[in-house]
Amino acid sequence: MLLMEIMQNKAVSFQDWGLLDYQLAWYKQEEIFSSIVTQKTQNRNSDQTSPTNNYLIFVEHPHVYTLGKSGKPGNLLLDEQGLAEKYASFYKINRGGDITYHGPGQIVGYPIIDLDNFFTDIHLYLRTLEEAVILTLANYGIKAGRYPGFTGVWLDAENENARKICALGVRCSRWVTMHGFALNINTDLNYFKNIVPCGINDKDVTSMERELGKSMDIGEVKNILKANISSLFQMDLN
Repeated sequence: MLLMEIMQNKAVSFQDWGLLDYQLAWYKQEEIFSSIVTQKTQNRNSDQTSPTNNYLIFVEHPHVYTLGKSGKPGNLLLDEQGLAEKYASFYKINRGGDITYHGPGQIVGYPIIDLDNFFTDIHLYLRTLEEAVILTLANYGIKAGRYPGFTGVWLDAENENARKICALGVRCSRWVTMHGFALNINTDLNYFKNIVPCGINDKDVTSMERELGKSMDIGEVKNILKANISSLFQMDLN
């Protein structure tokens, strides 16, 4: 009975890291991720078990391009000099997916959670994150959905005007997740012209600002998105 209670622990600590260098945020993610995996290992090897922690982190990054482990380096269209001219950095990382851009005016979400506390289905996990974004956009009158065969959240996915507003790329080991999603709010979309976004070369990228024709209150969007994630995952968010 004790083990069942531990496996169903849904308490989640929310943290907003503000504007933070990508590499530093990556190190912080890895530290939290490793602590959860270590706790799970100790639980399996001990008669005395304790709950694993869960975290939901929001952050903005200075200009950076990241390439997932299945991505093609050629999808970055800048050399080192070009990156310097754009004040951007570049990292190859251990999430799934191809290349994407992070920058100011974008909500990057890093759920670092033990899915044993929620549900052990990575596809459901991705679809639930997408649904939280879809509901958040609907709150502002933006009709969004999914593009068959691809992760992320799209607008007009059913026609030639399909454009992506939120990218997803995650890592999961022993049912512990890291990395996550990037929702374009007031993002400078010109930076996407320097990559083949997510390896898709014939689709546009958009933002809430572009769709609504005005700069958005990113703090307000964060609060709505956080509430939707909490509700869909049935989190005890604190």
